[in-house]
Amino acid sequence: MPDIRPITGANVWHGENMANAARWQRRLSSVQLDDIEAALATARSRGLAWETMTAGDFPLPGMAPLFDDIREELENGSGLLMLRGIDPSRYTLDEARIVYAGIARQLGTPVFSNRGGEIMRDIRDVGRDVGQRYGELRDGQGGFLSSYSRTLSNGSLRYHTDRCDVVALFCIRQAMKGGVSKLCSSPAVHNAMLERRPDLCAALYENVWRSRFGEEDEGDSMGYALPVWGERGGKFTSHYSRTFVEAGQRRPEAPRVSAAQWEALDMLSDLADELSFEMTFTPGDIQFVNNHVIYHARSDFEDDATAGRDRLLLRLWLAMPNSRALPAGHEVLWGNIAAGGPRGGIGQTAAAPLR
Repeated sequence: MPDIRPITGANVWHGENMANAARWQRRLSSVQLDDIEAALATARSRGLAWETMTAGDFPLPGMAPLFDDIREELENGSGLLMLRGIDPSRYTLDEARIVYAGIARQLGTPVFSNRGGEIMRDIRDVGRDVGQRYGELRDGQGGFLSSYSRTLSNGSLRYHTDRCDVVALFCIRQAMKGGVSKLCSSPAVHNAMLERRPDLCAALYENVWRSRFGEEDEGDSMGYALPVWGERGGKFTSHYSRTFVEAGQRRPEAPRVSAAQWEALDMLSDLADELSFEMTFTPGDIQFVNNHVIYHARSDFEDDATAGRDRLLLRLWLAMPNSRALPAGHEVLWGNIAAGGPRGGIGQTAAAPLR
């Protein structure tokens, strides 16, 4: 068994100590909100679109210390941050997108979040045909929704990471019921497994075969091997989605996940529940999550569109300028593994945006 040591640092935390903690919460001041209003007015007067707008097109110089603080908290602090204070009811949806993109571009670089070139994704329940529109396998093993399809349903999402340094979610509307965000520290999960079952912890440092189904691949023919845990230069990283592992195992020629690894993945899920905490979005909240050190999940939800309670979040994937270096071998998923470099996102294999 390899010499595996517990992960240390501010990224390691237990949910029971986080629910009401101030460390991951920031609220915009009236002065900062005025700066955002002024930047929006300038962008609108110039006829700018959020898709082509640069950080310089939405200047917020007085907020530079806040953005430095957010980047530091995400990379070297708790790994998550909720930015509060924006009132989305003041804006049209197009204006809200401009505000969101303007803030995000001050923090990092947006990357593609699907194979059709989409940058900002509406996270909502798109209906019962979600599998037909965004990816579903039907074979002798039964129907299997892609991870992308599950995101665009009202069902629950298991603990996972996204293919970017930081995922951001801007709440425009909340559901009538449910849609609770669940978060846990992945290095804390690692440490708990190392303490209780070091053999299973070691199994997740070995390659686990995954599928690109729902990402670059419309079917399930593209796969890759990557460990669940990794470390380089004293910095931990975890990349994990059970859906991609299960999709990969549907192909008979794919390398098999070992019995120890399946047991470890079951334990990972149990520990994530044990060590997590929950938060509920309020309209205007922007949640930032560092995928290298946080697993995130979502409870199912119910909408009531007639009452204006149909859940709508705007999602961006960001490459961060202060990101950690990744272990050798992670190029298969990330492309660039150097610290601070542009990386992540989904390779472009579709001829048109996915709608």
